[in-house]
Amino acid sequence: MAAQLRQLRQKIKTVKSTAKITRAQEMIATSRIVKAQQAVAASKPYADQITQALTALVSHHVGIDHPLLEEQPADNRSAVLIITSDRGFCGAYNANVIREAESLIKALRDEGREPVPYVVGNKGITWYRFRDRDVAESWNGFSDRPVFGNAERIGRRLAEDFLKTDAEGGVGEIHVVYTEFVSMLTQTVRVTRLMPLEIEEAESSKVPPAYEFEPSAQAALDLLLPNYIESRIFHMLLQSAASFQASVRRAMKSATDNANELIGVYTRQMNQARQAAITQEISEIVGGADALADSGGE
Repeated sequence: MAAQLRQLRQKIKTVKSTAKITRAQEMIATSRIVKAQQAVAASKPYADQITQALTALVSHHVGIDHPLLEEQPADNRSAVLIITSDRGFCGAYNANVIREAESLIKALRDEGREPVPYVVGNKGITWYRFRDRDVAESWNGFSDRPVFGNAERIGRRLAEDFLKTDAEGGVGEIHVVYTEFVSMLTQTVRVTRLMPLEIEEAESSKVPPAYEFEPSAQAALDLLLPNYIESRIFHMLLQSAASFQASVRRAMKSATDNANELIGVYTRQMNQARQAAITQEISEIVGGADALADSGGE
């Protein structure tokens, strides 16, 4: 009985230590979500403005052309950029992204295309490495706090591969699998085709202004398209970072609640064991007293 009490006390101590850790992780994630949301909101005006500028450029100069705007039916390879996290403790965040990416890869293969994975985050890299599956390129170390330089490196590599032919190791289209931050409770995995670009002009009752580009519209397009791609990737990285922090907060809160519940269960078991031990000791004392009384009466 004493051994059982010691075991229960040790379990309670261990679970309380775990609860302190999960509670601390929950508080850290809560504080970081606010900053991640602010970063997403700050990037949106820039993304909207560069999209409007690119749309106006393409709309007013129909004759200009760029390789990033063209379909490449001859290229049979499709790049799939998979944005995961560097750390765990985030529930099903990474599993959902990888599952959606695998569904996309299967769909591409069914269409007769060869998918080529590009992975962001240690969790995705480890998943592919464990299964001995090759990736074209990988990036890590910034999934929870991305900066524009990270998106710039990714965008340049993807754009370079898109401009190559299959024989040169290029790809004909690029898809991105990331997690969109909808709210603190809702994060949705999205699949977006990044290239070839599909520019859709927003509906408006106003006549769009006429632009004059210097030195030329073609030169402006050459400059805007790479920036547009990098800004899109940066926005997706920020969305994924905010979603990751929200997933960590939710997972750690659930872990803390479960730990507190388990502490209650162990505490009840310890109290029952202590009561049983006390009852047993009283029974032994009473039994011994009765035995002495009986022997004295004889």
